[in-house]
Amino acid sequence: MMLANPGARGLIVRKTLVSLGSTGLVTWREKVAAESIAAGPVVWYGGSQQEAAAYRYSNGSVVVVGGLDKPQKVMSSEYDVIFVQEAIELAIDDWEALTTRLRNGVISFQQLIADYNPWTPTPWLKARAVRGDTVMLHSRHEDNPVLFRPDGTLTMVGQDYIGKLDKLTGVRFHRLRHGKWVAAEGLIYEDWDPAVHLLDRIPIPQEWTRWWTVDFGYTNPFVWQDWAEDPDGRLYLVREIYRTRRLVEDHAKDILRLVAPGGTWAEPRPSAIICDHLLPPAALDQPRQRRQPDPVSVAPPRPTTELAAEHLVLMTEHQQLSLFGQIRAGQHRHKPA
Repeated sequence: MMLANPGARGLIVRKTLVSLGSTGLVTWREKVAAESIAAGPVVWYGGSQQEAAAYRYSNGSVVVVGGLDKPQKVMSSEYDVIFVQEAIELAIDDWEALTTRLRNGVISFQQLIADYNPWTPTPWLKARAVRGDTVMLHSRHEDNPVLFRPDGTLTMVGQDYIGKLDKLTGVRFHRLRHGKWVAAEGLIYEDWDPAVHLLDRIPIPQEWTRWWTVDFGYTNPFVWQDWAEDPDGRLYLVREIYRTRRLVEDHAKDILRLVAPGGTWAEPRPSAIICDHLLPPAALDQPRQRRQPDPVSVAPPRPTTELAAEHLVLMTEHQQLSLFGQIRAGQHRHKPA
């Protein structure tokens, strides 16, 4: 389109510029525009304070590259066509903002294009396609001539790559091998959407309320999560431990090393620890055959409950059930209209 329409403007964009540089732009340079870059009609411009980085064409066309983490440069201009790599990372606000930039008018059509790997059945972009607001074109691995020959047999590259995908299990196999929009069986948060619920790491203010959650386990994973609540009641997962076949006392030591290095608390203490109330107290000491104390230790390890009791408040079963009710109510409120 850039070669055929002098003066046209395109944009290649991803949620973050760093991720675009190491993925989509590699394909662009090596597969898409390689011939034009080698012959000279296309040259790279690294950008300035006034102008975004771009590939410049000898006929006056330009392909700007950027990330929505720094939108001021890419969103201050007009384009004929925009390509979004990994649209799963975008929020609907990002998508709609990009549509307002399609007004350059050099090409006879103005178009927003994106690629998107299958995810859960209910992300916002899939919902747009169901409503007819966005056209979804399904592609298969079998359509890729790098992987499959015209007669349907695998190429050498295909044998290696498809062989790896065929060994995946569960949801990953259905999504990445066959392109199905499926969710994990037993998924609690049915409206989970990474475009909405994942964000780049941010500094957590000291005044935000902190909550810890614990799901005890030994054969099944032990899970500890550290959450921060902002003034609007939104929860941010700060860190997590997810491991099997370790004693609770070892997890307690790991947690204390994270939040209180050297024995001094380095961050706000949690307002409560929310635990699996259905687990009998004896299960805290599983497995029954405890490890022998370290022979160089002066005293045996302190119990987990003692480590927590000095500074932390455990929720009662009634409080937990009330909280779970609020979570369910929140799920209902946040379902798409």
